[in-house]
Amino acid sequence: MKNAIGHELCPELMQSLGLELHDAPQQKDTATLQQRLQSNGKLMNSLEDAIRAAGLRDGMTISFHHHFRDGDYVLNDVVKKISEMGYKDITVASSSLSNAHGPLVQYIKDGTVTALQSSGCRGKLADAISKCEVELKQPVIFRSHGGRAAAIANGTLHIDIAFLGVASCDALGNASGTNEEGTSMCGSLGYAKVDARYADKVVLLTEKLAPYPNLPASIPATDVDYVVKVDAIGDSSKISSGATRYTKNPRDLLIAETAAKAIMASGYFQDGFSIQTGSGGAALAVTRFIENEMAEQGITADFALGGITSQIVKLHEQGLVKKVLDVQGFDGEAARSIRDNPGHCEIDGNQYASPFNEGSAIHQLDVVILSALEIDTQFNVNVLTGSDGIIRGAIGGHPDTAACAALTVIVSPLIRGRIPCVVDKVGCLITEGSVCDVLVTDVGIAVNPNRPEVEQRLKAAGLKVKTIQQLRDEAYAVVGKPDELAFGDRVVAVVTDPKGRALDVIRNVKA
Repeated sequence: MKNAIGHELCPELMQSLGLELHDAPQQKDTATLQQRLQSNGKLMNSLEDAIRAAGLRDGMTISFHHHFRDGDYVLNDVVKKISEMGYKDITVASSSLSNAHGPLVQYIKDGTVTALQSSGCRGKLADAISKCEVELKQPVIFRSHGGRAAAIANGTLHIDIAFLGVASCDALGNASGTNEEGTSMCGSLGYAKVDARYADKVVLLTEKLAPYPNLPASIPATDVDYVVKVDAIGDSSKISSGATRYTKNPRDLLIAETAAKAIMASGYFQDGFSIQTGSGGAALAVTRFIENEMAEQGITADFALGGITSQIVKLHEQGLVKKVLDVQGFDGEAARSIRDNPGHCEIDGNQYASPFNEGSAIHQLDVVILSALEIDTQFNVNVLTGSDGIIRGAIGGHPDTAACAALTVIVSPLIRGRIPCVVDKVGCLITEGSVCDVLVTDVGIAVNPNRPEVEQRLKAAGLKVKTIQQLRDEAYAVVGKPDELAFGDRVVAVVTDPKGRALDVIRNVKA
């Protein structure tokens, strides 16, 4: 066997090396760029065509991202089409499930969807799961954002087909969460990037088919199999709602101001520090109160991390935050900034919060401010289930960042809707108390006994420091000690820690 210039290719040797023989001249494609783009095999005429081309079969796992939060259309539209096409026994593995995903209830009931994996769940769907009004073949698996990204990367969560909504995309799949027109933008595609990299097949849905090459690309064409132009992928005005809303609540603002004072007195507020504000009105508002102090003291943060808001963008554009590491935009300003500011950098879920890689950003984090639905006297935190035991929240990056930040500050009202937030024992364990350092409420601050140096600094600054037992007693004195909830015998969900180990179970709520 000889090649085109007469060299012997040694077939037996090549076979032993596992190499095929080149046996025919290459054929050149002489079509123009525009002709190639029009005839490429990725651009599908319809969602149904893309589903068929991707090879969906009964029993497969499909994934979605939640960057549009309550404004997401893609998950419902895809699952509806899959149901119409007759597929069954599908696992939906979304980076999170929101109020927008109530229609999944009917697709669980008709057998289209039989399993769920997510970082959280809210609304009609969460209510139906908690009360066993729908039957899944296994409990819901809840993972943190870092835990989910790690599970996808190591194969624990295997995705057959990822369906990802993007704000712009060219015919070959170079995709972004932004576009020049500023329509249907979600900003960072940090969670979607992991799905695109590791899924067997990737289908992008977009309203905006951009000219090639659509750069810079959050998701490169090399990670994409099919592209579908659709009428709408989501309502970006609903990204900033619920847990990511811009709060005007006086109590939230009081808590945020107190938390800012605690951070400034903690010993970690110094030039070159790093910070993340989690979801929840009070947590997000903290940046408003440290802005002036940063300017007055000449303190500049090396980076801000996580879900990014207009407040972080403002600090960045004022030069008070050097770099913004954005895994998820929480409002329209964050989406605009990631498009326009070179120092506003998009990172994926593994770069953000992998528990197995020291290079992920959470391992470089000084201060994180996180919310809580409830916190107990051992500083354990619950952000997933309500006081009634019903699933109504999301793990998000809570345990990821709490475990790695040098200072973890939990913010919560003492009482929410006549329900105590500081309790003897949380209803569901999401973040262990050993990694939660400071609790800031509207009536005082409690410091974990394992951080005596922080407590001394806060007291020296004149802040109102109490024990967490005192805060619990004050809450109980006002609204009483809550009765223990009655749960059934069925485990409806499993909570995993960032490394993928079972941490807690959620049982069904008795009617």
